[in-house]
Amino acid sequence: MATTTVSFAVRTHVGTRTVDVAYERSGTGEPLVLLHGIGHHRQAWDPVLRILAAEREVIAVDLPGFGASPALPHGLAYDLRTMVPVLGAFFGAVGVARPHVAGNSLGGLLALELGRERLVRSVTALSPAGFWTQGERRYAFGVLRAMRGAALAMPMPLIERLSQSSPGRTALTSTIYARPGRRSPGAVVAETVALREATGFDQTLEAGLTVAFTDDVPDVPVSIAWGSDDRLLLRRQGVRARHVIPGARLVRLPSCGHVPMNDDPAAVARVILDTSR
Repeated sequence: MATTTVSFAVRTHVGTRTVDVAYERSGTGEPLVLLHGIGHHRQAWDPVLRILAAEREVIAVDLPGFGASPALPHGLAYDLRTMVPVLGAFFGAVGVARPHVAGNSLGGLLALELGRERLVRSVTALSPAGFWTQGERRYAFGVLRAMRGAALAMPMPLIERLSQSSPGRTALTSTIYARPGRRSPGAVVAETVALREATGFDQTLEAGLTVAFTDDVPDVPVSIAWGSDDRLLLRRQGVRARHVIPGARLVRLPSCGHVPMNDDPAAVARVILDTSR
C-alpha cells in the first residue's frame, strides 16, 4: 500500500493549527481506523491488515510525532484534549464520518476517548493505557524509557545483526511481543528505528503522567482485549477497565503480549470485526 500524507486545519484550545498525518488505506466496506501505541508506527497492524481489509476500508494511521507523521506544530501538547480534536479533524480530512476505530496501548486510550466523544461507531481497545495504578504506570513508563534508551544507544549494524536471529529479535522486542520470533527481521529493524526516531515520544510520555481513564463510554459498542502475557500493561488492568466501562466486552487473548496483532492476528482481527459488526 502507498503511504499518503494529508494536511488539515484543526481547532484546539490554543487556536487553529495545521497538522500533517501519514496513513495507508486499503480494502472496502465500512471505514475502520487503526491507531498504534507510543513509540510504534502504523506497521504494527500489518499482520491483521489483510484479514480486516476483506470486510472493512482500513485506514492505518501514523500518529503525529511517530512513524512517517511529522511532530505536532509548536505549542500543541500531545495530550488527550489535543489529540482527540486532531483525530476528529483527520476523519473529516480523509472523508470518513464516525468510523469504527481500533487502537493498541496509547492508541487504545485514544480510541476510547473518541468513543466517549461519540466521534466513532465502535471501539476496540487492545491493552489500552489509562487503567493503571500509579505504581503500574511508573513501572510501564520505566520500561518504555529503557526501550527508547536502548534503541537510541544501539548502532544500526547491531540492530540489523540482532534482527537476523530469533534470540536477537527476542532481545529487541520481547517486552511487547509474546512471540517475538514471529516478527520478520525487516519489521524488527523498522520498528526499532521508529522508536528511536519518534519525535513525539517524550512529550507523549509526559502527558501520560496525569492520565487516568475514569469515565464510561455510553452508546458506543466497546470491546477491551488484553493479552494474557502482556508484560508492559499487566492484564489485571483489563478488569479495572471493565468496571469503568460496564457495557464493554472484555476479551482475553491467550499467549499474546502487549502488541497482540503479531502474536495472534486471527484472534485480534476477530475481536475487531465482531465489535464493528
